[in-house]
Amino acid sequence: MKRTSIGGQAVIEGVMMRGKTIYAMAVRNPEGGITLEEQNCTGLSKKYKLFTFPIFRGMAAFVDSLVTGTKIMMRSAEIAGEAIEEEQPSKVERWIMDKFGDKINDFIIYFSVFLSILMSVGLFFMLPVWLGGFFKTIIPTWGLGIVEGLIRITIFLLYIFAISKMKEIQRVFQYHGAEHKTINCFEKELPLTVENVKTCTRLHKRCGTSFLLLVMLISMVVLFFVQTDNFILRLVSRIVLVPFIAGISYEVIKWAGSSDNKLVSMVSYPGLCLQKITTSEPDSSQIETAIAAMKKVLEVEGDDSQKIEEIK
Repeated sequence: MKRTSIGGQAVIEGVMMRGKTIYAMAVRNPEGGITLEEQNCTGLSKKYKLFTFPIFRGMAAFVDSLVTGTKIMMRSAEIAGEAIEEEQPSKVERWIMDKFGDKINDFIIYFSVFLSILMSVGLFFMLPVWLGGFFKTIIPTWGLGIVEGLIRITIFLLYIFAISKMKEIQRVFQYHGAEHKTINCFEKELPLTVENVKTCTRLHKRCGTSFLLLVMLISMVVLFFVQTDNFILRLVSRIVLVPFIAGISYEVIKWAGSSDNKLVSMVSYPGLCLQKITTSEPDSSQIETAIAAMKKVLEVEGDDSQKIEEIK
């Protein structure tokens, strides 16, 4: 199989594919056509050399994915015609517009990321630490990290299961499947056609879902060495170590995506099982959007230029 560093993300009524230099987003517009947009890849790794090294590059990728993911989700909603109709701005909204001017969109994006992080900290860190505290009288201190980890994974799985029942999310999961199937088709070195993509699996070892699950599993190992029964110290240590844990998880996912052996299969298995929930079989029109985004990346990415003529 051909290995590629191209990854992607499902968005509202479309797919984003990200290469080394650009990312391309293809979205179904209200007229039924495909709107295709591309942007240069920017982020911490492009600005600071430190974030090109192992572990640190994973930290950068984690932050960049939050910012870029929020940005393209908002933009895809606009293209798909799901933007909220304009209303008379409130006093707070007018103050924000006066304060930030043309940078209002950047403000909204970073504020959304801040709220997402705040909610994630509360749901996946504060709550497990608080619930884990009820066990400190019946298990040794070293075991609290394991209990918290199991609680965190349970909350995560319940969250995934709950949102999978939402109609809008089910559509996103179909585009998620289209993204994976298209990348798998390319890695099999098959021409990118709807028929070929349909034959490929919708599961992929480098999926973001697998990454999040891996973060939680690795956190149980790392936090095993941070032993304290003080609530505040436990909470702070969990939050502070998140970038480090994300960096390790990134390296593991990167390794799993470029190797095929029994150990990789064992490491990848839990994430692949979870992808059976977070991806669904796409229809032909959804696959077409994923192919459009992939082709745009391939037209620009020099390292994959040898594939372009065959795919076209």
